[in-house]
This record gives sequence, C-alpha cells and structure tokens, in this order.
Amino acid sequence: MFALVEVANFPKTPQLTKLKREPRVSMIEQLPFNGRIAPYSQRCQRFAVFFTSLSDMFSMTRLLDELHNEIRSPRGNSPGVTVPMPRKDHLQTLYAILSFVVAFHSVSVRVAASEPSETSELPQVVDFNDHVRPILNAHCVSCHGGVKQAGDVSFVYKEQVLPPDGWIVEPGDPESSILIERVMESDPDMRMPPPDHGPALSTGEIAILSRWIEQGAIWDASHWSYAAPKPREVPVVENDEWSTSAVDRFVLARMRDHGLTPSQDASPDRWLRRVCLDLTGLPPTLELREDFLNRYQVDGETARRELVEMLLDSPAFGERWASVWLDQIRYSDSKGLGLDGPRSIWKYRDWVIDSLNNDLPYDQFTIKQIAGDLLPEPSTEDLIATAAHRLTQTNEEGGTDDEEFRVAAVLDRVSTTWQTWMGVTFGCVQCHSHPYDPFRHEEFYQFAAFFNNTADSDLGEDWPNLDAPIEKSDYEEAARIDRKIAELKAEIFETEFAELTRANRWSPVRDMTAKTNKATKVDVEQVDDHEEFFTIDTVTKNTDITLEASLPESMERLTGVRLTAKPLDPETAVADSEWGFVLASFDAELIREGENKPRRLTFKRAISDDPDPIYDPQSTLNAKSSNGFSAYTRIHYPRQAAFVLEDPVEVPPNSRLRVTLRHRKSALGAFALVTRRGHLAVTDDESLYPRLHDDRIRKLRDELSAAKKSRSKIRSVRVPIMRERPTHLKRPTHLFERGLFLTKGEKVMPGTPASLHPLSTTDRSADGELASEDESDDQASPPRLDLAMWLVSNENPLTARVAVNRVWARLFGTGIVASEEDFGSSGELPTHPDLLDYLALRFQRDFGWSMKSLIRELVLSRTYAQSATLTEDRLQRDPENRWLARGPRHRLPSEVVRDQALAVSGLLSDKMHGPPVRPPIPNGVWKPFYGGDKWNTPKPGNQDRYRRSIYTYMKRSIPYPMFAAFDAPSREFCSPRRLRSNTPLQALMMLNDETFVECAEALAKRMREHSDKTRQQLRYGFLLTTCREPSDQDIDDLHELLKSTAEESDESADVDAGLRMVAGVLLNLDEVVMK
Repeated sequence: MFALVEVANFPKTPQLTKLKREPRVSMIEQLPFNGRIAPYSQRCQRFAVFFTSLSDMFSMTRLLDELHNEIRSPRGNSPGVTVPMPRKDHLQTLYAILSFVVAFHSVSVRVAASEPSETSELPQVVDFNDHVRPILNAHCVSCHGGVKQAGDVSFVYKEQVLPPDGWIVEPGDPESSILIERVMESDPDMRMPPPDHGPALSTGEIAILSRWIEQGAIWDASHWSYAAPKPREVPVVENDEWSTSAVDRFVLARMRDHGLTPSQDASPDRWLRRVCLDLTGLPPTLELREDFLNRYQVDGETARRELVEMLLDSPAFGERWASVWLDQIRYSDSKGLGLDGPRSIWKYRDWVIDSLNNDLPYDQFTIKQIAGDLLPEPSTEDLIATAAHRLTQTNEEGGTDDEEFRVAAVLDRVSTTWQTWMGVTFGCVQCHSHPYDPFRHEEFYQFAAFFNNTADSDLGEDWPNLDAPIEKSDYEEAARIDRKIAELKAEIFETEFAELTRANRWSPVRDMTAKTNKATKVDVEQVDDHEEFFTIDTVTKNTDITLEASLPESMERLTGVRLTAKPLDPETAVADSEWGFVLASFDAELIREGENKPRRLTFKRAISDDPDPIYDPQSTLNAKSSNGFSAYTRIHYPRQAAFVLEDPVEVPPNSRLRVTLRHRKSALGAFALVTRRGHLAVTDDESLYPRLHDDRIRKLRDELSAAKKSRSKIRSVRVPIMRERPTHLKRPTHLFERGLFLTKGEKVMPGTPASLHPLSTTDRSADGELASEDESDDQASPPRLDLAMWLVSNENPLTARVAVNRVWARLFGTGIVASEEDFGSSGELPTHPDLLDYLALRFQRDFGWSMKSLIRELVLSRTYAQSATLTEDRLQRDPENRWLARGPRHRLPSEVVRDQALAVSGLLSDKMHGPPVRPPIPNGVWKPFYGGDKWNTPKPGNQDRYRRSIYTYMKRSIPYPMFAAFDAPSREFCSPRRLRSNTPLQALMMLNDETFVECAEALAKRMREHSDKTRQQLRYGFLLTTCREPSDQDIDDLHELLKSTAEESDESADVDAGLRMVAGVLLNLDEVVMK
C-alpha cells in the first residue's frame, strides 16, 4: 500500500548518538521508506511515499483512520517534530492510490527518484539470521561492527543494540527505534549509512527491519552456523516417484520450490566414470567398465552398491581424498618464506592417506593431529599425526628474530585450525575483533595460548622431531627400543650426574680473562661474590672463545671442569627464553708457572644436566664431531656440563687453566650458538673415578650402546612433530595490540570464544598430568588435548557441518554452503540448511564420524546419479546448479587431470608412500633462491617418473607448473576451496608439457597395438579416455584429424605422428578434463 509519511527533524550528527527524544504519537511519523524524499510543501519537513503488500504490518483501515484524524485535529508542534497540514489534493491523491491497491493488490510506481518497491516478498515472520543480519552486514557493520564501533554501537553484539544496555532498537516499537529513524532520514548528513559509505537502504530492507522490530526484535543467540545442528524431519514430497533416499527428498523439496524437476539418470558408463574419478581420482579401466555394465543389466542398484564398495576399499581412495585435506592443512615438502628449504615431512602425508583408507573416524583424525602427543602412551602414528601443525613456514634467513617467526607459526596454527575444522575466518581477529561475527580480539589470543607452549621454534632443524621408521612394520619394534633407550638414559643420568655435579665438589675459577677469534665483544664480570662470568654479545659460525683463569690456591690435583650457561635475565628467561648454545668441542690446557708449553688435558667423560639432550655432550671431546653440548639453543635457566679428566692432573701453585670453546656450523641451522653468559668451575674430587667406573654404570652404558645400535639398523626418517613444554617452562600468552608482535597487551589464559559452546577441561596441567590444588592458574590451564576434544564435541556447531559441506562440494562441485572457507556472517547462506543439519548429525551419530559412510550415502543417491545435460530452461532457472536439478559437471582437479592421463596411457605407477618424487618440468622453472636443492627427474621408464600426483614434490616458492596452471594452491596457507579457472594455459600445458607428450605417445602406442584398422584404433583411444562408446560422428571427426595431420607432415616424418596428435587431442578433450 501507499502512505503519506512524515519523519522527525533530527540533530545533524554524522554518527549514531544517544538522543533524548519525545515519545511518538503517530504511526505516520515513522513509516519506513527508501530514503529518497519528494517534498510536498514548505511546511512539511519531509514526506515520502511508502509501498508494501496488503499483508504488511500496518492495516489500511488503521492508516486511513489516522490520516482522517490528522486532518480533523492537527497536532501542535513538539520538540524534534514538525507536523504537516495535508492539503485536500494530497488526501485525494492518497485515496486514489489506496483504491488502486485494493483493486489490483499490487502496484509498482515511482515517487521522485525512488526505485520500485521490494516489499512484495516481505516475509510474514522475519528471522534475524536470514533476513536482518545480511542487511546489517551489508550497510552497517563497516562503521558499527567488530572493528569500528562508531558512537559505541556495534551490530555484531546483541548487548550493544537491544535493552537493557543497548539503545538503538526498542523491541515491539519501530516508531521509537533510532535504527528506523536514521535509515529513513532524507538529509544526507543525517542518513545512515551516509552517502560516502553506501546507498540508502531500499524500501524492502527498511520494511524488513521494521517488521523485525515490531515482532519483538528477536535476536538469535548466534548466526545460524554457530547454533548446534538440530534434528530435521525428512520432507514428504507429494507424488514423489524419484527419491530413493532422505538426501533425495530434501533436494527434491527445494527443487520444486524453485519450479524445477530432476533430470533423468546419467547413462551407466557416465555414472561409472563420475564415481570412479570422485572416489579414486582415476578413470575406470576397460575391464572394470565391461564388468560393471554387464552386472548393471542384471541389477543396476546392486551393481552400483558393489562398485562403490570396491572403490571405497581401493588404496587409490586415500590418495585421491588426501589431496583435499592437504590443501587445508597447507602440506608442503618445503619450509616456505625466503629460503624455502626442503622439509622431510612426507610421513605425515602417508599417515593421512592411510587414515583415509582405514576410515579413521573424523573425530579421532582430528584429535590425533591437534594433540596426538598428549594422548596416553602415544604411538608412533599418533606422533606423526601432530606434524599437521609443524607445516608452518620457517624463516632460515640470517638476521631474523626467531621468536617473531615462532610466534607467527603459533598464530598461523590458530587461523588454520579455525578454517580447516570450523570454516571461520578467525585470522582477522588477530588484529581486531571480527567485523561481522561475535569473536573478540582477546579471544584470538586465548585460543593461541593452546599452541603457545609447544617446544618447537623457528630453527632450521625442525626440532622436536621423531625418528620414524620408513616401514610401518617397524613401528612397534622401534617404539620399544626408543622406550628402552629413554629408560637407560634416565637411569644413567640419575646415578651419574647427580653425584657428579653436587655443588660442594666444585670451586669457581678466579681472575678470568676472555678473548675470541672474531670481532666479537667479550667481557668478564663478577655476578656473585665469588663467581666470575664471561659475557659476549654475538656469536657467528666458527667462533672460538678462549678463557684463561687462575685455579684455586688450595687445589693440588685437577679432576674435572664444569661449564655453566646462565641467562642474562633469569627472571624473564623461564618464559621468554634467551639464546642458548651449541658447543662443538671443548679443549683445555694447564699452564704451569715457569713452563713455556701448556699441557693439554685429556677428558674421559662429558655429561650434561639434561637427561635426554638434543646433542650428546660426549661428542664435544671429539674434534671431528658436528654434535655437541646444547641447551635447546634457547636457554631458560642455568644449564651445566661436567668434563671429567681421564686421570687426575697435578696442579702446581700459581697454575692457570686455559679453556677453548669451539663453535661450528651445526645441524641447528645456519650458525651454531654459544651461551651469552658462562661460568667455569673446577674440582679435585677423586671420588668421581670410582663412580665413572662403577660396574653398574658400565653395564647400563653397554646396554645403551647395544640399544642404540639396534635402533640404527631400522631405516628411519626424521619427522617434525609437536611436543609440549614442561609445566615449569610454560610460556605466558599476551594479547598483541593490533596484532603487532612487539606490542604486548594483557596476559590471557587458554580459552575458546564465549559465543560458542564452553570448553570442558580435565584439570590437567600443561604436561598432561593432573593438576594439584596448589598449582597456579598458569600450570593448571587446559592443554591442547582439551581443545581437540572441544573441536569434535557434539556441542560444536561447526566441525561436522564443515566436514560434510566439503565432501558435498567435492562430489557436486559446490558446497551446500558455497563459501566453504567462511561459515560466518559474511559467508553465503546454505541452499539446503535442513539437509546440511541432517547430514551433519548423521555423520556424527549414525556414521560415527565415518567419512566413507558419508560418501557412500551421497554417491548412491538419485541426486548424484542425474545426467549433467543442461537445458535452456535449467540454465535460466539455475545457472550454477545450486538447486541440483542436474548432475555435477565441472573441470577435474589438477592432480586428477594428470593422473588420468597417466592411467589411460598405461604409464601410471601404483607404488604408494615414500619420499616425494620430481616428475618432468619445463626447463628454467626450477631456480631455487637458495641452497642446493635440485630437481632430479627420474629417467623415462623409472616408475618414480609416473607416480600419482599426491607424491609430487611440493615447493611453496616454485609450485609444480602443471598444478599451478590448473588452480592448485601453493600451500603457503590453508586453502579450503580451489577456485576453478579456464585459461589457454591449461590447453597449452596439456599439449606441450613433457608428461602429457609422453602420455600421448604411450596412448598412441596402445591404440596402434590394439588393432591394425584405423577406425578401431580411434574407437579404442576414444573409449579409453572418455569411458563411452564413440558415435560414428566422433570417429569421423578423429579420422579427419588424422588425415589432415598426415597430409601436413613431411614424407620423412614419423608415420606415427598423426596418431600421436590424435592421442594428444583426446587427452585434451573437454569431455575428458571435465567430470
């Protein structure tokens, strides 16, 4: 209907402010309109015409009565309100318009420059998430959201909008709501949004906001995806002779809502190719095709079920679906950033493949990757699984702050966890509260605290790591030996080091001097009353530090020397560690008074205070060793190493000790490091020798040597894994103001966002032990294992939905939620919300998180079986196939394009697992910025040249060219969805790339060997590549291509050139590269 509208005269202010207003008395004053005003008279402040359907919130009778009353009894002016005096012609016009509405029930007119009204589809019940939130996100939150909250107003948080704390909306009373007043404002300086921030709200949008307020302004507790899935009734569709499953009935109901009907089923051979490519990433063989079509003629449903079971049981299933997961978890065989050196982490890729093939429940798949190291007695596979979050990028360049990049890795784990498991763009909360969703800035760092206590750092050796056996059959034996080695080390440490380093055995040296062989400043200072420490500023590779000091006057015999490394700031080093050291070799000489030549001292044993050191200090006594004494390379508290002489040495009066600490380039990265503050002590205690030669110690050492020898016989590869730091070394986590690493704000504890379900803790300390009552909050904070359980809790509204949606997207081309990476308020709404919830709950409860069960249900549906043939009507009604009235059709992923070519040509190797391979690439592509990493392509005939694409070496800075051309991500960051492009580069790649040229040659050879007859050769090649019988026209076209190629060739040209050309064209057919 149309109505005369009068609006208030607001103070001119550029943003929403809390106003003291007089109460409204007239509905006319607050009727919504589209903001484009046509003044009727000079006395009227503002007028407009408003249109809505007859079912709108204001009845025509009530409106007319009020207009009559206004004419008969005009009101006096009140503060903030200008009352018009309608003229007779205005009223006559209004009556004429209303009569038109009554007669025809719908009208489309323009008043001034306004657009046609949109309120003819105004919902009877306005839903906040479906109708209101999109309007607020589109027009309001840029200024009144999570980042910017102009006027202290945010439309992200309920408490800032609705009473008792909010003041923008008065539930049940749109006339008194400032929100409606401001969006209706005609003055550009007053209107919301202002002209420089966007267009005014449309008539329909204002009508929706008004109706929502009148209906009570019900603000759903959360966006649809932040509320737990609810059980959904399967629709009952009238005259449904098509559906065979609940999935079909959900789809058919929505299809009919949009005036669509299902397509006929795809032909058996088309369905066969589709399901083979989707489940295994490989086309069906001709033998499989023939067998399936024969069985299909007998019982089509049984044939399909049996085929799907066979494909799900195939090892190729895990290889296909692993690439989907590896995109999300940003798997790469290189470390990223500037140098992008190699990283040996392929055991994790193999674990993913095996987990998918074994149908490891998705909840366990999640828990093992997030916190496998914190499980009770974690297995080798549990530890390898944690490599998921060791795939962060590492900066190996010199001169960088390793702590900065360690923190960057922690923050990357946060955003990756959210996008991978929960489909939320949580990464922007690193710098500010979320613009659209109810996640506050501090909640990002509360979540980051779960990952901030891991032992890894930004160092080249990727410590901590696991020596994982290459063969899975060795896992159990290797784990048994590793436990034995750990037990022996601990026992030797307890019996040897405790006595060896007892404080009363040692005396400090005095009058120490220090110098280096580099331009490095070194000072000696007295830290305590009786201890002198040397302090240096910087150590580069190949640095030698020579210390010289007087021995205690009372010392007559020297039996040992002790080196202590101490942090510069002991109070802060526990949490924010300082650079530690790696000592490559330890040499000492005794300088006797009056002798020209110092006496070299020979040491028998070197022992550190670490029961399980990264480096064995005993190797410091071997000048050729690259190993040495270390303190994790980052030091938290004083660390010690004791060096025991082979035999006691006589010490004449006034003797001095000279010690040389040598530091060489080490496995730790570019440089070995030395402690920045060190101290020497000596002892003359001869009781050390019986202890070192004790039979029990000797036996333990023999057992340890034997165990290490046995372990060395098991071929292993070093895999980076997650490890938690002990409780006493727990790092505090601070909020970073604006996300800046150097601008630390308040300290935060581990936690999850308040807008989601609460975290259930088990009162474990950070190292997994039960927390005692007297432990601090820091020590008793929830570990990563609790976070992992929170992710797969039945209360988590996102994890199951996101997983189901990703599977749906891989099978149907687009997810039920198209924005797979964003289930938040700025993402797209689900096309089939009830179906998504139904599948999410079925995935959790009925299938027990079984991925194979979910896929089985979807590929056996009639929805999936539809023909992909596109009609003009379906194209107009549903161009993107969101309502699923036809079967899926889209270009294959890059890996499948390549693997299919290898398969149909007969070249594909079925070898599984192992280190990455390097298939052919164009000359000049492989030019690493740094290092000697070479792209050594296996020679033709070597099966590693033809391995499946999942095993191709993934270097972040130099992606495999074919993958890049076909839209595969570089894996630098989490990539939940691949965007498909269509460019000439793809065709050029398939016609000229060395791999595809080889495939064309091999396919031509198969065609030639199949038959002597040309048309049979062409038929065979066509059948291999497309999985369908060619038509006579198809054969004629290929034959014409073959003839034209032969005519253009030289007489001396290879007689098979034409067939190779045909084979290359077949591989490049749209029908072949599309599903």
